Amino acid sequence: MTATQILFLIAGYFVVLILISYFTGKEDSNDAFFKANKSAPWYLVAFGMIGASLSGVTFISVPGAVETKQFGYLQVVFGYLFGYIVIAYVLLPIYYKLNLTSIYSYLKDRFGVVSYKTGSVAFLISRVVGASFRLFLVAKVLQLLVFDEFNIPFAITVIITILLIWLYTFKGGIKTIIFTDTLQTLFMLISVVVTIVFLASALDLNDISEVYTSVKENTMSKVFFFNDVNDAQYFIKSVLSGMFITITMTGLDQDMMQKNLTCKNLKEAQKNMLSFSVVLIFVNILFLVLGLMLTEYANTHGITAKKDDLFPTIAMLPEIGVLTSAFFILGLVAAAYSSADSALTSLTTSFCIDIIEIDKKPTEIQKKIRKRTHVLISVLLVFVIIAFDAIFKDVSVIWELFKAAGYTYGPLLGLFALGIFTKTEIKDKYVWIIAIIAPIISYFINAYSVDLLNGYQIGFEILIINGLLTFLGLILIRRKQN
Repeated sequence: MTATQILFLIAGYFVVLILISYFTGKEDSNDAFFKANKSAPWYLVAFGMIGASLSGVTFISVPGAVETKQFGYLQVVFGYLFGYIVIAYVLLPIYYKLNLTSIYSYLKDRFGVVSYKTGSVAFLISRVVGASFRLFLVAKVLQLLVFDEFNIPFAITVIITILLIWLYTFKGGIKTIIFTDTLQTLFMLISVVVTIVFLASALDLNDISEVYTSVKENTMSKVFFFNDVNDAQYFIKSVLSGMFITITMTGLDQDMMQKNLTCKNLKEAQKNMLSFSVVLIFVNILFLVLGLMLTEYANTHGITAKKDDLFPTIAMLPEIGVLTSAFFILGLVAAAYSSADSALTSLTTSFCIDIIEIDKKPTEIQKKIRKRTHVLISVLLVFVIIAFDAIFKDVSVIWELFKAAGYTYGPLLGLFALGIFTKTEIKDKYVWIIAIIAPIISYFINAYSVDLLNGYQIGFEILIINGLLTFLGLILIRRKQN
C-alpha cells in the first residue's frame, strides 16, 4: 500500500469513530461520561474489552515471540481466567455495593485519604506511561508508513494521534468507548483472521483441518513447560503470574473496571467478565497461531525479520495484497486506539474524582472542569510521547520504563488485599512511603534474582513479590488495638 492509500484508510476509519461519537455523545453529562448512565449492554462491554486488553504492543509482540517462546504465553492466559473469576466474585461485588465511580474510593473508606490518593497516583503514573508508550509505538509506525512520505514532523504526528482520540471521546467518554471498542475489536480480529487465511493459502494448507494438523505437529506449538523451575515460562509461575496480572492490571485498574461499572447491575457485570475471559483465551490462541504461521512463512521465503518486526514486515509485502495490508493497518490502529482511548477517559475520570474531587465542586461548573481536565490529560500525553522520542532513541529503554511503570500496581495489590481479606487498621499517613519502598525493593530483587536465588529467573511473578512486600510493609504500620 502507498502512503496516500494508508492515509485515506486511516482517515475513513476515524470518520466512522467520530460518527459513532456523534450518536452516542448527544447526552453531554458527567454521568454519561464517567459511567455511561449504568446502562451499557454487558455483551458489548465484554466484546469491546477484548480490544482494550490487547493493545498494539500485544498485536505485534505476541505473534513475534512465538519463534523463541513457542506457545508458552498461553499458560499466562490460562492464569488470566482464574484472575477474572476473582474479579467477578470478589472485587465487582465490592465496587457495586459501594456504587463507585472511581474504584480507588474504596481505599478512602477502608484506610483513609492518603491511601486513597496513593492508589490514585499509582494508577495515574502507570496509565500515563503505559498509554504514552503504546501510542508512541503506533505513532512511530504511522510516521514510517505515512507521514515521512509527506515530510510531516513526528511531533505533528503525535498531536494528530491524540487529537483524533480527543475528538471522539470528549463528549461521550466511556459511553462512546463502549461502542468504539466493539468496532475496534472487530477490526482487530478480522485483521488476524484475514492474515491467517492468506498465510494458510501461501503455505499450501487448504482447510481448517490442515491448519490444525500443521500447528499441532509444529515444535513451536508447545504450550506447557514443567521441566525447569528456573525458567521464566515454568507452568506454575506463568499461571500464577497471569492470575495476579489480571487481578491487578484489570481488577485494580480504573481503565478496565470503568467499563464493567457501566453495566446495569452486578449480575450483568459478572456475566460480562466471565464470558469475556473465556473468549479471550480463543483470541490469544488465534494470535499464537498467527505467529507460528508468520514464522513459517518467513523461513520459507527467506525473510529475516524477527520478533516485533515480523508481523509488520510480512503484512506490508506487495505479494500479500492490498486487502491483507489494509486489514493489518486497521488492526494495528484499532488495537492501539482501543486501549489508548479508554486510558484517556479513565485518566480524566480518576483525576476528576480522586485528585480534584469534582463531586465537591459546585454543580454548575463540574462539566466545565471535566472538559478542561480531558484537554489537559490529552496535552500531557502529547508531551510525554514527544519526550520519549527526544530522550530515548533506543525503544528498548522505553520498554524498560514501561515495565517499571507496572511496578506501581504492586502497592495497589497490597492495599486492596489487606483491605479485603483482613480487618487490620493502618496508620494512613505512612502509606505513601510503603508504596515507594516496595516497588524499589522489588526492582532490585528482579534485577539480581539470578545471582541471589541460585539461577532462579523471575518473570511476571515480580508483581506478586511487589504486592507481598507492600502487604508486609502495611502490616508494619498497623494501628495497635486497644
